[in-house]
Amino acid sequence: MMSPRPAQIDDDLSLAGPYDAPAQAEDLWFLSDADDATPADPLPGARASTPGLVDGAGWREAEAGLAAELTELAFDAGRLAERQRGQGLGAAQRLALQEAASLSWWTGDRVSADRLALWLSYRIGAADEGGEGLIRTAWAARRLMAPVGQGGDLIAATLGEDARGDAALWADAAVALEAVAGLSAITRGCATFHLWRALDERPDHLRGIEAAVLAARLAGQGPGRRSGLAFLPLSLAGFAALTASGTPERRLAGWIAGAHQAVLAALLSLDRLADWRGKAEMETADLSGRTPGLLIAALTAQPMLAAPQAEAETGASRAAVQRNLDLLVARGLTREVTGQGRFRVWAARV
Repeated sequence: MMSPRPAQIDDDLSLAGPYDAPAQAEDLWFLSDADDATPADPLPGARASTPGLVDGAGWREAEAGLAAELTELAFDAGRLAERQRGQGLGAAQRLALQEAASLSWWTGDRVSADRLALWLSYRIGAADEGGEGLIRTAWAARRLMAPVGQGGDLIAATLGEDARGDAALWADAAVALEAVAGLSAITRGCATFHLWRALDERPDHLRGIEAAVLAARLAGQGPGRRSGLAFLPLSLAGFAALTASGTPERRLAGWIAGAHQAVLAALLSLDRLADWRGKAEMETADLSGRTPGLLIAALTAQPMLAAPQAEAETGASRAAVQRNLDLLVARGLTREVTGQGRFRVWAARV
């Protein structure tokens, strides 16, 4: 049997024990020189300066590499603005409502066009499950269809007092976006979208809707865009513009591709709408009075039209409005969406 080895005894009494007073000390290797000074730390929750959040050089390089794609998108966006201008503000309002409803599916609120119409006309639906999402979608529609501003603080003007009233957040965003000053409105819109989602600390579905609306408005402020359509459609043909990630070049490429598809979808929508309006006016030429023509104009401006909206647009009585709407349904020009006896909603059969 082997004898056990003797225990090793540490006789160095100079080593400090766990209960000894700390020595006055040498500089700790893991502290930098800057840590030796007393820092002026911000209070918990305070937001530090953020000028480096936007990679200006990266966005400039991305824009240069995607110049051809940007030119094609800008050309078709100009076509859309001109087409909308020819059809009047009702077409811009219709596109804004469609864009807001589409964005709600990206954020997870999933607000249908008829539900949005019921809220805008009757203020029905906010008390139901998902009512907060409905209110957010209605807010997005109002901000997208708002007139183009003349200068001023774009963030504050776009979000308005009924959104996130955080002046510090707006100031941080404005400072950070100085890095992309001078780039195209489309590129700055893309950079703003990703910046806003990074700055805001709320859940993604809350900051996402504001980021998309703000970026769409900014991307629509190109040269000469002082009237008519005040935003760049982003989600009418999918969410590629809103889901791209990675480097500025990858984000901008996804943004351009998604926005271009949305613009082409909007152009097709306006073409179909113009064809429907021409057909509707021709097939109601035998009707007397102003109400049929005014209803056709209202249905052109609204994806979904409820009776109170129709009354406001035409100035006719409820009975006259419903009688003429039923006549348009009978002639195959419109359809009733809800299938119920009360709170009915109509849409053009485009």
